[in-house]
Amino acid sequence: MATRKATNKSTATSPAELRDLMWKAADKLRGSMNASDYMNFVLGLIFLKYVSDSFDERVEALRAELVADGFEGDALEDELEDCLNDPDEFYSASVYFVPEKARWGFIAQQAKSGKVGALLDTAMREIMVSNPRLSGALSEIYNRENVDQTRLAGLIDLFSNADFKAMREDTGRSSLDILGEVYEYFLGQFASKQGQRGGEFYTPRSVVRTLVEILNPVDGTLYDPCCGSGGMFVQSEKFVETHGKQFKQEKGYEPALTVYGQEYNDQTWRLARLNLAIHGIFGHLGDRWGDTFAEDRHAGENFDFVLANPPFNLKEWSRRTDDPRWTFGVPPERNANYAWLQHIWSKLNAGGAAAVVLANGSMTSNTGGEDEIRRAMVQGDAVAAMLVLPANLFTGTAIPVCVWVLAKDKSAGKRGVLERKGQVLMIDARGLGRMVDRRTRVFDDADIQKIAGAWHRWRGTDSELNAGGYEDELGFCRSVTVEDIEAQDWALAPGRYVGSAVVEDEGEPVEVRIARLRVTLAEQFAESARLAEVVQKHLAELDLPDVPAEATEEADAKEDK
Repeated sequence: MATRKATNKSTATSPAELRDLMWKAADKLRGSMNASDYMNFVLGLIFLKYVSDSFDERVEALRAELVADGFEGDALEDELEDCLNDPDEFYSASVYFVPEKARWGFIAQQAKSGKVGALLDTAMREIMVSNPRLSGALSEIYNRENVDQTRLAGLIDLFSNADFKAMREDTGRSSLDILGEVYEYFLGQFASKQGQRGGEFYTPRSVVRTLVEILNPVDGTLYDPCCGSGGMFVQSEKFVETHGKQFKQEKGYEPALTVYGQEYNDQTWRLARLNLAIHGIFGHLGDRWGDTFAEDRHAGENFDFVLANPPFNLKEWSRRTDDPRWTFGVPPERNANYAWLQHIWSKLNAGGAAAVVLANGSMTSNTGGEDEIRRAMVQGDAVAAMLVLPANLFTGTAIPVCVWVLAKDKSAGKRGVLERKGQVLMIDARGLGRMVDRRTRVFDDADIQKIAGAWHRWRGTDSELNAGGYEDELGFCRSVTVEDIEAQDWALAPGRYVGSAVVEDEGEPVEVRIARLRVTLAEQFAESARLAEVVQKHLAELDLPDVPAEATEEADAKEDK
């Protein structure tokens, strides 16, 4: 009886197995380099594998086209060789051109030579030269002294032997889709490992999906002034494709949705460019990183949609008091929250809408004139909706956050058939989501549809989630007027308007419950301080006689006793 020949090669036959296998293998290299280098190191390899596989698939498609045109034998190979030397044959199909010595097959053959690091650095350099859109996006960090070349060769071998054919057959998806999923998985893993720092380049998928479902960006232009690793764009792509339109740009073809972005951190900017590239999205992220406040890379441009998760409570930022973006008031020097909001509002076109993630304090803050800016924004009809999210959605912090939905025009029109001038939708989603582990909460599809559905019914948009008319729901959502908000001293915390929400915490880990209750307590302390200020203000406005000095002394004496 014949026996199967043993093999030492690890093989993954499902996307989940591939993600797990690649992460564990790559993790062996982590000890000899710092976290940021390690992240770029591994993601660069995944990207190289992606562009090589894309290139190879395009070569097979070209071969099939030539055969269909009647070429065969040497004539076929000669014609195919000409195609391999013509980058336009690849650009026209939204595929990056990969020079011969940068192709994964060539590197895999040479991996055991002991010079794989040098080969990879050369590959990264040649890909950037051949594809100007990727200039500066890849890192030449594989031939450094701190890189274990033996383990690196083993990692190349593992990536090479992933059974993509089996995965394609089992899932009905292309190997490129699977690699894109692996890239997203790795981004999430790096964000988790880096804690709060990871939040700078990664917004949780369920949060991004919620924002995308609210804005409904099926066509037009989409902007993110602090785009991180580009997750907003990737989820928007998936949304557009789900709705049957074209998002990926091909040569000579304008996509349904065009993306624009900017990022301040140079390494994160590179991650964003690779993330877009691995999903086939040709976005406009500028020719380098840059500070949005100091140097707007898209100055003078306006957009249909803005999605953003800016750094919370940013203290060091480029502030000019005469900046024309400050339509509603000059933001305070030590907090950029209202600078982000006004910059984003200024970038919307006449019918544009934005969804912006910020710290909960932005809804009620009174420092540095923020309350006056908030009042002006509400009175100016810039705020369309406020959404407060539950704790533990974000990597590295249990603090809940909120979403500001801004609009340039709330009248009946393209973005909704219902007139909503002078109104704001309040949504309290703190009771939604589920804990997937002791630290992480996620939204399921039903949660996202509940939130986005409330918005679409309220606005009357052309969306599959707009089923039936809008109605207030106690503890979850309520449509309020400017007068209602004025009665609350211009605070925008939804919990003040929607009524008591039942927060389901059965089975909630004690540390998560404590973190949530601490946030609630902090909000209550802040509210107490605000009410004390209001009482003091009203007392000062009353025409009351002064208290006689002897009465004050008598009261003090009684207190001493």
